[in-house]
Amino acid sequence: MKIISVLDQKIGSDHLAVIAGPCVIEEWDIISEIVKTMKKITSDLGLSYIFKASFDKANRTSVKSFRGPGTDKGLKILMRVKEEFNVPVISDIHEVSQIDKAKEILDIIQIPAFLSRQTNLLIAAGLTGKPVNVKKGQFLAPSDMAHVIAKIESTGNTQICLTERGSSFGYNNLVVDFRGMSIMSGFGYPVIFDATHSVQLPGGCGTSSGGDRKFVPILARAAVGAGVNGLFMEVHPEPDKAMCDAPNSLALENVSSLLSRCKAIFEVMHEG
Repeated sequence: MKIISVLDQKIGSDHLAVIAGPCVIEEWDIISEIVKTMKKITSDLGLSYIFKASFDKANRTSVKSFRGPGTDKGLKILMRVKEEFNVPVISDIHEVSQIDKAKEILDIIQIPAFLSRQTNLLIAAGLTGKPVNVKKGQFLAPSDMAHVIAKIESTGNTQICLTERGSSFGYNNLVVDFRGMSIMSGFGYPVIFDATHSVQLPGGCGTSSGGDRKFVPILARAAVGAGVNGLFMEVHPEPDKAMCDAPNSLALENVSSLLSRCKAIFEVMHEG
C-alpha cells in the first residue's frame, strides 16, 4: 500500500492517522485548544495527526449558514497552526481558483464529497504535487472511485487518499457500508473513515444538517476493524456550540478514550 507522508506524519500501511479539528475555522482560542489537545493525545498514543478545518465551507445547507473566515484569512490561520504547533494541515477546496493560494499552505488538499467527480478540480489538485484526499461522494459506489483516482494519476501525482463518509439512504440520512472500505483499499491507496460526517443527517434540521454523535465511537471502531488507515473526525471543546456540524461533532474530552480503543483494534489488525 502507498504510504502518504506529510511533515513527519504518515498515513497508510501500519500507520494509523487521525485527521481532526472543527468543521470550519472558528476563533483562535478554540483552534488552539483543539490542536494542543489533539497533538498530545495522538503523541501519547503514537498516532499520526493532521489538523483539519475549512476556510470556506461552500456547501452549507442554507445561504445564511456560517462558512468560515474565507480563503485569505483562513489560510493565514492554518499557516499559524503549522508554525506554532508544527502539525500538518488539510482543508477542502471548492473551486479551481482557490488552488494557487491553498497549495502554498496546505499539506494535503481535500476534495469535498459533493465535488468528487469534478474533473477540472481533481486535475488541478493533482497538478499541485501535494497529497490529495478525496471524499467519496454519497452518491458514488466505492468501485467508482477508480475513475476519481485515474483523473488524479493522469497528472503524475500518486499521493492519494480516499475517504469514506457514508452513502445517501433515502432522504436526510446516511448509511455506512463497510464493504466499501475493503473495495477502496484494493486500489492500493490509504483509506480514511470520516466518523463524524457519517452520522450526519443531511438537511435534517431544515436549514441545517442534523446528526447523532453517539454513533461516532461504534462506527469508528468498526471502521478500524474493517481495515482503514485513518480516522477523520470533527471535534470541539463544546460541540453544541460549534458553528458548523454541531450535532455530529465529537466532544474533545471523549477523544482520548475512543482513540485508545481504536489503536488497540488497529494493532490487533496488524499483528504479524
